[in-house]
Amino acid sequence: MAEDLDELLDEVESKFCRPDPLRLGTVERPRGGGGGFFSNDQNRAEAKENLRLAETFEKEDDLDSLINEIFEEPHFDKKHFKLKSKSSGNTSVRASIQGLGKSLVLFFSPLLNMSSCSPVYIGGSTVPCGIGTNTSQRACDHLRCTACDFWVESYDDYRWDKSCDYLFFRNNMPEFHKLKTKLVKKKGTRAYACQCSWRAVEELTDLQTDHQLRWVCGKH
Repeated sequence: MAEDLDELLDEVESKFCRPDPLRLGTVERPRGGGGGFFSNDQNRAEAKENLRLAETFEKEDDLDSLINEIFEEPHFDKKHFKLKSKSSGNTSVRASIQGLGKSLVLFFSPLLNMSSCSPVYIGGSTVPCGIGTNTSQRACDHLRCTACDFWVESYDDYRWDKSCDYLFFRNNMPEFHKLKTKLVKKKGTRAYACQCSWRAVEELTDLQTDHQLRWVCGKH
């Protein structure tokens, strides 16, 4: 190992120090303004320092080359390194928030505008449909059953045949071409049905008076 180190130092000395054709133990070099001699140890130390500096410069050159290669890559966009001003950034954020706010308003406004009947009425074909209130007694046409989770269908000027049963509506709702086999014409009557319950009504009726029905207003 020591011999390898000596050979390396000798090679450095030959590159960075004055050549010594006689391979003497000392090398004559000018020191200051007068003459003098440096020992081999001093030459070796100076050679090591020169080697270190050379390696440092070489690493810096390699780093510069690497940076230049990165910036010269075709997919590298230098614009990404341009910092935006504070005012422009705030403007962009403000515009994004305003756009999101408008989208939320447009999405939720139909839900906020929905109304439900109170009380909930059903009625014959002569009773107008709409949102029922105490002052505007209208038959709800957006009924939903909380028992079977089906929308309630209604048919003006019809009543249900007396032979109807639970299985008939269970198997045929809400397909009208199957239900019509049990519908009987009757003017002024409105036939209601979900998958589990059915009614034929002629007069305005408050659903609170019919405790068997689980029908509620599904909002308008």
